[in-house]
Amino acid sequence: MEIMEIVKGALLVICGILIVLVLMQSSKSSDVNSIMSGGTSDLFKNRKERGSELVISRLTLILGLIFVITCLVISFIS
Repeated sequence: MEIMEIVKGALLVICGILIVLVLMQSSKSSDVNSIMSGGTSDLFKNRKERGSELVISRLTLILGLIFVITCLVISFIS
């Protein structure tokens, strides 16, 4: 196997996991709706993620960075 095939395979796996993680995250659409409607919302309130939300958020960030780095590697190799 060539190195390019391995990198492309890894990119596909990362994409799949990243899609699942994004879909698992909690929805924040109520905040967006109140902003658009002009309602009084606690936009800048101190709300910390805890437990599984924190793990999913950090995994999404890490896999997003790995995705970008992998795309850069593919662009430099080809």
